[in-house]
This record gives sequence, structure tokens and C-alpha cells, in this order.
Amino acid sequence: MIIPKTTEEIELMRQSALIVSKTLGMIASEIKPGVTTLHLDKLAEQFIRDNGAVPGFLGLYGCPSTLLTSVNDQVVHGLPTNRPIEEGDIVSVDCGAIMNEYYGDHAYTFEIGDVAPETKKLLQVTKESLYVGIREFKIGNRVEDVGNAIQKYTEAHGYGVVRELVGHGLGKKMHEGPEMPNYGKRGRGKLFVEGLVVAIEPMINMGTKNIKQLKDGWTIVTRDGKPSAHFEHDVAIVNGKPELLSTFAYVYKALGIESNEEDEFRKQPLVIS
Repeated sequence: MIIPKTTEEIELMRQSALIVSKTLGMIASEIKPGVTTLHLDKLAEQFIRDNGAVPGFLGLYGCPSTLLTSVNDQVVHGLPTNRPIEEGDIVSVDCGAIMNEYYGDHAYTFEIGDVAPETKKLLQVTKESLYVGIREFKIGNRVEDVGNAIQKYTEAHGYGVVRELVGHGLGKKMHEGPEMPNYGKRGRGKLFVEGLVVAIEPMINMGTKNIKQLKDGWTIVTRDGKPSAHFEHDVAIVNGKPELLSTFAYVYKALGIESNEEDEFRKQPLVIS
């Protein structure tokens, strides 16, 4: 069911989203070769609690961790482990938090040291496709308009678009309506409404779109063993247009990256403290 949010609720959700954004920024300062994803998970839980929020994934559907950390051919839902991260890895870090009774849900795929050029391109195209999709999240459009835009952009580069896993509405529950697939046909699906908040999250594979689940019951991997990338933003429809609630700015500050990619989706510049 679609549950539109009021202006006041959207502002509360912005706070929830920004807690997650800040957590990813902290992770950006800590993630490096030799560090384990289990260590990052402990840091994230403490950071979220210290900032007045509660981990959103921990305990949800039985999830045992604060972060979901997916390495290389792991698509999403990777459980943190004691395996040290290695030079050349890519690590998708997905994080959720609850603040003011509302969820934030946000993900970024990190490059660890010197990453292969073809993998760098996968990450670049996947992140670009996120904004391509967000541009279609507006009044007058439908759910599959977003997915169609993401699918066309990524498949034009020869990549596989995961079908079984999708974005979703967001609110007092982690998963609300509508489901937001990263593929589809224009003009199909539910109409977008003012105040709708969703998590848009392309999950794009370098090779086949096909996936499988590991025996841990959580980790999803590509069937051909090739890398996968995942980027996610929380977005609201405000005055008919998409407005970002989350940001990669804290990640970029930690990594020394300059970017204006989010500017078109904000009413005013974001001030990073």
C-alpha cells in the first residue's frame, strides 16, 4: 500500500536518512585493505546509537547485523564476516536506521584501493543510473518509468539488471508500497503521488542478470561470479518533483571527492558539518 507522507513527516524522514548518510561517511573513513566487514558493522552500530538512532536492519526479518556488506560478486544482503577486505575489492555497504519512528535506508559501493578499470566503470554506470531513475520519479509518471530508465541506461553498457530484488516505499516500515523494480516498460505500474517516499536502488551486474542465494540464507551472488554494484538513495516527491533525503556528500568528504551530482535534486545546497 502506498502511504504518502506529510511535509512534517518528510522532514523527520530526512533526519533518518541523514543518520544513514553520516554512517556511510564514517565507514568511508574506515574501510580499507585489512579491515573486516564485521569490524565495520560494530562501528556502524555504535555510531548510529551514539547519534540518537537505532539500527534499522538489526533484528529485522532476523537480520543479525547493522550493515549488509556485499563484496565483489555479492549483489546484496552480504553478512559481515571476519574475512579481511583486500586491495582491488569492491564493497557494497547497505545501512538502515530508525529515528523519530521512521526508517532511513541507503547504500554505497566502495572501491578498495586500485580497482580494475572494468569494475570502476560498472560502479560509475550504476551510480549514474541511480540519478537517471530518480529523474523519472515525479508526478505524472508511473513506477516502471523509473525502472525502464535504469534498465535502458545500464543495459546499453552490456550489464545485467537484477530482477528478483527491487527498491521500495519507505516510512514507519522498512518496506512499504510500491515496489520499485530497476526494469520495466514505460507507462506501467502505479502512478506516483505527492509525498511519496521511496528507496531507489539499482543492483547491476557486470555479466548475467541471474543471481543465487548462498546457504547462509542472506547473501545474494551473481551466477557467473562477476562483480555487482549497488547504490541507493531515499527520495521524496515534493511539489511534484524528486527531492533527495539522503546524500553521498559525507562519503565524498571522507574520500576527498568533489561532486555536484545531487544539486538538481535539492531545494537548497546541503551544508555538511
